[in-house]
Amino acid sequence: MPGPAKDLSDQPGATGAQPFKLFAPNAPAGPLILNSPHSGRNYSADFRAASRLDARTLRLSEDCFVDELFASAPSHGTTLIAGTYPRAYIDVNREPMELDPRMFDDRLPAEANTTSDRVAAGLGTIARVVCSGLPIYDGKLLYAEERARIENIYKPYHTALQSLIDDAQARCGFAILFDCHSMPSGQMGQMGQTGRQRNMLANRRPLPTDRGSRPLDPDMVLGDRYGRSCAPGLTARIEELLQDMGYSVVRNDPYAGGYCTVRYGRPRAGVHAIQIEINRRLYMDEARIRRRTKAMQHVADDMDRLIGAVNAMDIADLGASASLAAE
Repeated sequence: MPGPAKDLSDQPGATGAQPFKLFAPNAPAGPLILNSPHSGRNYSADFRAASRLDARTLRLSEDCFVDELFASAPSHGTTLIAGTYPRAYIDVNREPMELDPRMFDDRLPAEANTTSDRVAAGLGTIARVVCSGLPIYDGKLLYAEERARIENIYKPYHTALQSLIDDAQARCGFAILFDCHSMPSGQMGQMGQTGRQRNMLANRRPLPTDRGSRPLDPDMVLGDRYGRSCAPGLTARIEELLQDMGYSVVRNDPYAGGYCTVRYGRPRAGVHAIQIEINRRLYMDEARIRRRTKAMQHVADDMDRLIGAVNAMDIADLGASASLAAE
């Protein structure tokens, strides 16, 4: 699988590692930026020692290999920014201060958001649990120590991402942000399906990545905050491109887009943000957390085609909805 262009990131993180990897275009730059906030795999020795979980269980929150699926981005004039620290350590797809006071020995500052649904679920900026619901830490944390993660990892990450969006908008007149994630298989089977979703899955074309019986959940979920973070015409075109490749696609259910989509998606200001969730069964062995090499190459090839098509789009071709999203 082809790797991205040279990593140009140069910022030190809290433990000496960079908070992100930045892969710059090696072709004329277009409006598209790719963000993979949850693909980080830097599980430091200190973090592992502080956790009650084994190495494999800690990875349950990770969007495994998503950065690799989009590795061809630079060849299309697209920058890829990817987190290096795992979501279990710090989640840059959250508000900067979504913190659970039950996790800390000392008092949190007044500006902390302690009441969000994400905090209640244990998945705040500093997570209390991995996505399976298992607690990460044996004891309580000190806020001063966790503040270092926010200052040295979270803030540089978003400074870099904002700069990429600003540069694309200045260069092209608009910017498109893909917020790239993966989802565990079986989500729809566990949460239930609408009639439209059942019909969509029943009529889905087989993919070379399929194994066994017809899946219960879609291949991809596109989240545009119900038309608020990305022009509906652009979302529709991306959905059509994926469906033409044979993927089943739903919008905003069960994932409508996270913090990055909300923060950066401003269609009326010319910044379109869309979250893409890729079903892990398409490209990896979820139980063993391993790549399925041929299947992964197939998905990566399709993402290569998607990046090229989106980066070459003329926003004007999408009609008036490209500049005016639903309120």
